[in-house]
Amino acid sequence: MGKNKLRENPYNMRMMFVETLAKTTVDAGREWLRRAGVPQDRAGHFSTGLIPICPLQQEHVPAIQAHMLSLGGHDRYLRFGFAATDEQIKRYVDELNFERDEIYGIFNRHLDIVAMAHLAILKETGRDSMAEFGVSVQAYARGRGYGGRLFERAVMHARNEQISLLYIHALSENAPMLRIAKSAGATLERDGSETEAYLRLPERDLDSRVTELVADQFAKANYSIKEDAIRFWSFLANVQEIRDGVRAGRHQAAE
Repeated sequence: MGKNKLRENPYNMRMMFVETLAKTTVDAGREWLRRAGVPQDRAGHFSTGLIPICPLQQEHVPAIQAHMLSLGGHDRYLRFGFAATDEQIKRYVDELNFERDEIYGIFNRHLDIVAMAHLAILKETGRDSMAEFGVSVQAYARGRGYGGRLFERAVMHARNEQISLLYIHALSENAPMLRIAKSAGATLERDGSETEAYLRLPERDLDSRVTELVADQFAKANYSIKEDAIRFWSFLANVQEIRDGVRAGRHQAAE
């Protein structure tokens, strides 16, 4: 039994702790709101499963570009409405405005982005503020609900930024994206090969702000753990390489 404990992956143990802590914090917050008399139907309709969704910054540009360039031709067509070339994708990444917009990513354990969302915020004086949502998911990661979770995360942030309208422009053949929008209650307007979706957002409340805070902290902790795990395994690989070199040297000396 002692040997089994030694073999437990510290990465998995720390992730279980962080996930439990995040879930407990959210549940405790909702219970506090219930006791405070906040109607539970205002608590939002976000999924209960925890998926770490990181707000991306300038430092993540290389990972963003790698993710976008790895998309196949059809995926680029669905994401941008045309078969974007590598140069067009690089230009898109270079022009990302991290100060104005909100960009989210879901990372695997190697810190590669497997799914990404771009919430482009549009604010004009004298007009209701709105935001446009776009998402891309790696082919091998489809079917895991990442697109829907990124949409939920974007909606939460848009509410807290007092955005009143969320807009999606998609090809009519992009069934997964339109299904996500429709299930959220968006109004769909189809015009031939293109469809526009409009979703009116409720006002922000204490629950939406607390939930976003917890979600951000959970994502940051998850990212940090993955960074530590990569450094740890890299260190072990270097140690093993040194040991192999020493053994090879001893073997040659013995000969």
